Amino acid sequence: MRWLLALFCLCVTSVSQAAFTETIIRKPQPAAQTPSPSQQAMQPLIDKVLVIKSERRLQLISRGEPLKTYRISLGKQPKGAKEREGDKKTPEGLYWLDWRKQSDRFNLAIHINYPNVNDAARATREGVSAGSMIMIHGTPINDEYPEWYFHTLDWTDGCIAMRNRDMQEVWDLVRDGTLIEIRP
Repeated sequence: MRWLLALFCLCVTSVSQAAFTETIIRKPQPAAQTPSPSQQAMQPLIDKVLVIKSERRLQLISRGEPLKTYRISLGKQPKGAKEREGDKKTPEGLYWLDWRKQSDRFNLAIHINYPNVNDAARATREGVSAGSMIMIHGTPINDEYPEWYFHTLDWTDGCIAMRNRDMQEVWDLVRDGTLIEIRP
């Protein structure tokens, strides 16, 4: 297919004597759970998940506009970017939501592909483990500590936590392979 595009561009260049090249790099979309045709028609396309740590806010972005906004909880040390495993900080930067699971401990969970290249390089330079298994997840289903108990606390080990009903919406709307930006 690329050779056909190159041939077309070459023909256009020779005819018009002017051309430009545009390179588009997209992350491959892994096979995800396929919703039914009626669900697909009703679901908006989420282009990006935006997390603003200082506001404890997660937004689902569709066509550059916020579609939904949720209250979140962060790691127990919410200020600053994650530097190493065990620091209880939530990462900052650009990542991908790359897979998901149902969690016995935290209900539903979507994995963030932390560490990215920059995080891994920094950890290597510093001689520490960057950490892993950073997720967006729900809250524990626990009789001793009801869900409302977690809602306004920063209580995770570095993950992003949401109420379970909010997590269910994110689970339904966001596909694997979606970009997530985590800002301070």
